[in-house]
Amino acid sequence: MTAITAQMVKELRERTDAPMMECKKALTEANGDLAKAEEILRVRLGNKAAKASTRITAEGVVATYLSEDGKLAAMVELNCETDFVAKNEDFQAFAKQVAELVARHNPADLDALAQLPLEGKTVDEVRRELIGKIGENITIRRFVRIEAEGKVFPYIHGGSKIGVLLDLVGGDDELGKDLAMHVAAFKPKALDATSVPSELIESERRVAAEKAQQSGKPANIVEKMVEGAVQKFLKEVTLLGQGFVKDDKTTVEQLLKSRGARVATFALYIVGEGIEKKSTDFAAEVAAQAAAAKS
Repeated sequence: MTAITAQMVKELRERTDAPMMECKKALTEANGDLAKAEEILRVRLGNKAAKASTRITAEGVVATYLSEDGKLAAMVELNCETDFVAKNEDFQAFAKQVAELVARHNPADLDALAQLPLEGKTVDEVRRELIGKIGENITIRRFVRIEAEGKVFPYIHGGSKIGVLLDLVGGDDELGKDLAMHVAAFKPKALDATSVPSELIESERRVAAEKAQQSGKPANIVEKMVEGAVQKFLKEVTLLGQGFVKDDKTTVEQLLKSRGARVATFALYIVGEGIEKKSTDFAAEVAAQAAAAKS
């Protein structure tokens, strides 16, 4: 039996917002497996235990680059320690420069991106100089590059905290802009059911099975309940299955068919998604911001 530590309870509580004793019970039942404990809490407490999946915990910006013809686009997430620095003009300018470099040079990974030339130096050298100037750690977390089948429509929301690139084939500019905005609002995890990671589907199936079995209904009914829950989940997390942001009676798939268009691909970045932000008291944060401003 794995020893359940206070740190493990704390981490599960931060992920789920569940009561401390419920977290400890779930961890004990899961023999210390955090992922399994989170599933147990979702069965017991419902959607409240899924809050952490949408919690934004780190600071920074999302920056995009789009070629004039809309055929080439890139998006970058650049992270820092405080929202104060995320608003810094030099920080934001660096993010935009990196996005353009990604589009033009198509680096294989973050290491290759770090070695690309920028202002007579490498990207990593410019990043380090910016750290020295601003006084906070700065990291390039991730990037994506799209060579469009149709035309790419970018969308930035919430002070550059959410970024979208959407490749629309057919349709028109209004449709492309609306769909990019829809992605930012509804945050689909995949284009369609075939693109949803199998581990997400299996996790949802296990949770649905546990809930259905607790109903006490016959096995054949339980099976239908589980399948129904999984199909509902797939509609909620796939772009084509979701109700359109401007008309929830029409799915995105139906809208695209009516307009003779299709989405080739899309990318969604949410700043700090999945990163736990270190907690700090208000006085310390103000002091850090003042020091950064002074430097």
